[in-house]
Amino acid sequence: MKPGDKVICINDKIDPEKSEEIRRDFEIWITRDKEYTIREILDNNGIVTGVLLEEVHNFPKFFKLINRFQEPAFAQWRFRKLNYASKPAEAISEVEELVEQLEQEQQQVKVK
Repeated sequence: MKPGDKVICINDKIDPEKSEEIRRDFEIWITRDKEYTIREILDNNGIVTGVLLEEVHNFPKFFKLINRFQEPAFAQWRFRKLNYASKPAEAISEVEELVEQLEQEQQQVKVK
């Protein structure tokens, strides 16, 4: 995963033991099966890789564990990268070209 990648949330569950902490740190939480765009990837001092999303902005907080202020990041394991073969508009034009090509081939077969 890298900034700009489209991802889908595969896990939005909050561990009941961490519920209070999560609600304190995150004003906005993620939603399962929703698509997001990675804005930034944070190493978090090697503790857990986190991602910031274009669609979600939370206020920076001080985290004792990493000893700094930063926007709370979502754990990378909560997402799966989406792999589009091509951009939607390109895919549509490719389908239209294939349909045209098939129609032309069918007309040639009828002529013979």
